[in-house]
Amino acid sequence: MQVTLINPHTLIQPSDPLTTGICYFPVTLAYLAASLREQGHLVHVIDAFGEASTTVRRWRNWWMQGLPLETLLGRLAQDGGDAEAPIFIYAGNLVSHEATIQILKAVSQRFSRRPRIVVENTQAVTAYALKKALPDFFSAGADYVLTGECEQRGPRLLSALSSKEELKTLDGVYWRENGAVHGADPAGFIQDLDSLAFPAWDLFPLAGYWRLHYAHGPVTAKRWLPLLTSRGCPYPCRFCVVPETNRMKWRARSAKNVASEMAFWGERLGIREFHIEDLNPTVDEERVRQLSQEIESAGLKLTWKIVAGTKLDILKEPDTLHRMARAGCRYISMSPESGSPEILKRMGKPFRYDAAIELTRQMHREGIRSQACFVVGYPEESDADRALTRRYIRRLAQAGLDEVALFICTPVPGSSIFGSEQGYQSLSELSFSPVWRKTYRLLSRYRRGTYLRFLLWKLLYHPVKLLAQPFHFLSRRFQTKMEMTPYRALSVMFWRWMHP
Repeated sequence: MQVTLINPHTLIQPSDPLTTGICYFPVTLAYLAASLREQGHLVHVIDAFGEASTTVRRWRNWWMQGLPLETLLGRLAQDGGDAEAPIFIYAGNLVSHEATIQILKAVSQRFSRRPRIVVENTQAVTAYALKKALPDFFSAGADYVLTGECEQRGPRLLSALSSKEELKTLDGVYWRENGAVHGADPAGFIQDLDSLAFPAWDLFPLAGYWRLHYAHGPVTAKRWLPLLTSRGCPYPCRFCVVPETNRMKWRARSAKNVASEMAFWGERLGIREFHIEDLNPTVDEERVRQLSQEIESAGLKLTWKIVAGTKLDILKEPDTLHRMARAGCRYISMSPESGSPEILKRMGKPFRYDAAIELTRQMHREGIRSQACFVVGYPEESDADRALTRRYIRRLAQAGLDEVALFICTPVPGSSIFGSEQGYQSLSELSFSPVWRKTYRLLSRYRRGTYLRFLLWKLLYHPVKLLAQPFHFLSRRFQTKMEMTPYRALSVMFWRWMHP
């Protein structure tokens, strides 16, 4: 069967191009493409972002990055083949929800005979639980919404399209019939992740990503790829969507399988830099040590970076970071979330403050760049709580922390706090700069002030690191996201100026 997979545009909040508009490779979609191809389906990919990554234009209240809609529809028409070939549309990023809805509406009007399937992203904190947005998708013309892991459910859904009775036996699939929504929650997870085919990156316009010279993680090489070495997270953080989409289940690929993928893309595409996008890759410290050993034993000359905010304080063995650095690890993002123990308790987030300080010192000694991520504005957070966060950031800066990221809390659909705040008109407004929040100005001032203080502390405690940042910026060999983010924002503003 012929199928088409669509990765939507990226939406950018014009008032904050520093925090929004981050470039994410569509990893889940690439896994789905590999699975469908393995089942014998003819897979076409239209990557609305990657195929026109330097095209930015005004669209409603956002800047939209990617292909013009008519060009995308023209590509669909050129696919030819079966006039009833299914279309999978990836709802991978919450802020880009309206872009996904726009594509869905246009496709349903132009290609009404082709089944339209919306696909959930379960492996990112910037995603959302699609069950909470079913009315939006069905109103826009979706025939099915596929939730949970898609590699096995996607092929099963294709087999069931011609049989309503078979459709009723599937889990993780929702559809609308006679005005009523039917379906069931996902029932289980893929346990043997090593059995999955590597993502089908050969079907995607990778050059469109590489020409940007920026990504979610700091880019040093000319070519790079993301990796998912594990899935899920065992922690119940109430501000996060992951407990809903992964049920606090964590599963991992073997170290050998991960190293094999690194070697595969190194040989096939010349990739020497990998960005690990796992929700929490360090849950099993022994596996991290094994991965380091596998990379060294295989003689792989590469760098790898943990870019999505792992729970680093889990690590207890004194030589783990040394082994990681020796195997090419050059960057680790961790997520303390708050310097206030009371706020962490309310969040449901365990964290060992002192352990993270010592690990930051170790990363500094080993030459591993470090980031600490914090959520500010959590419900009932006080000025005193935020003062504790700022105090802890200073301790981290003294220990050698390279950068800090502060995200203003937003009620992500699927998180425990979804519904705790009102005032937004669209799910796309649920960014980490939620200007609609009544306390946004207060929190934004706190964020700016904390960033400024962090830079001053960095200058005080580790001046060489701070003074090196302009050189990394100018050479586009970014060691941290703080060096890369201004470049990304300036690039986007320039492309927006080029496409009035």
